[in-house]
Amino acid sequence: MKRLLVGAMCAALLGAACGGPDDQPAAPEGTATGPAGTGSPTSPPTTGTAGTPTGECADVISGLSTRERLAQLLVVGVPPGDPEAAVATVREHQLGGVFIGGNATALFTGDALSRMQEATDLPVSVAVDDEGGRVQRLDDLVGDIPSAREMARTMSPDEVRELARERGEQMREYGVTVDYAPVLDLTEGAAGGVIGDRSFGADPQTATEYALAFSEGLAEAGIRPVVKHFPGHGRADGDSHQELVTTPPLDELRERDLVPYESLGEFPADTGVMVGHLNVPGLTDGEPASVSAPAYELLRQDYSFDGVVLTDDLGAMRAISDRYPLPEAVLRALQAGADRPLWSSGGDVGPVLDRLERAVADGELSTETVTESLNRVLSDKGVCG
Repeated sequence: MKRLLVGAMCAALLGAACGGPDDQPAAPEGTATGPAGTGSPTSPPTTGTAGTPTGECADVISGLSTRERLAQLLVVGVPPGDPEAAVATVREHQLGGVFIGGNATALFTGDALSRMQEATDLPVSVAVDDEGGRVQRLDDLVGDIPSAREMARTMSPDEVRELARERGEQMREYGVTVDYAPVLDLTEGAAGGVIGDRSFGADPQTATEYALAFSEGLAEAGIRPVVKHFPGHGRADGDSHQELVTTPPLDELRERDLVPYESLGEFPADTGVMVGHLNVPGLTDGEPASVSAPAYELLRQDYSFDGVVLTDDLGAMRAISDRYPLPEAVLRALQAGADRPLWSSGGDVGPVLDRLERAVADGELSTETVTESLNRVLSDKGVCG
């Protein structure tokens, strides 16, 4: 029965409607008030009193083992130049998502992504970080697009929307379903800085307008956008690839860097948010935001976001890897409130799942938390409802 359902779901994933919006069930009581003073329903419990999954995806979740449920939450980097290894990893662990980084194109040019989808019982989200400028993944196949800073300098928002739609259609043709773009960080720093020309600019209104246009173009093409890096990497004091970096205090971020997130409700319904490895004075108490519960609470409550939340790379960025081994980092991210822990370096899937299974069995990671994230992730992939 599951295999019959999968055929239909995979077809939907690879077709024009693969980027369906999250369905957000209404809560019977309680609201989270956003920065503009508008109320948004809080998320209801997603498991019954006996631990039986409820919600839109309950039937699908009930058919999965604990390990399979946890695997659906992971986004794992696969080798872009080794299609056989990538497909084998997905098949072995029944992964819910993969990330394709680097410049190799072997995964896009053959039938590897189709075989990857056929190797799983549920659709696999296939993500790239194709921002434009110096961060592109499909440029060897379909050409370059400008950096965010260059877009804002030379193009109108309507032109950016059309550019992103065309790029999204190209992504979809190659089997991509998610783009970790656009960048919402604010900076006027040197173009080659860690954020630099990846940002649309230092003005919150300009950055919001252009990021919204880019996101809308991707969504029109059936690609799910992911904005980043919450709560704001643009004015951090270093590169989180190299070390834990510190941003201005939370009160200062609210006045400027967090302003674009006040408009999340205007972005396409299937937009995700990526949380960065950022120490925020007054919020994270010396921990990276990606593994800090107050950072996720800020996003969910103050900015009324109920979509899928991902982490930045937990495996290849020293802001995290210098502090925690990968299995512990993934667990801490889920405990803090992430829906989809990401690591780009591949490998270690078995040890990560082993650690997460023990955490569920021991009560370190609640089944309610796992199920709530599963409802978001599976709905985001168009599996339920």
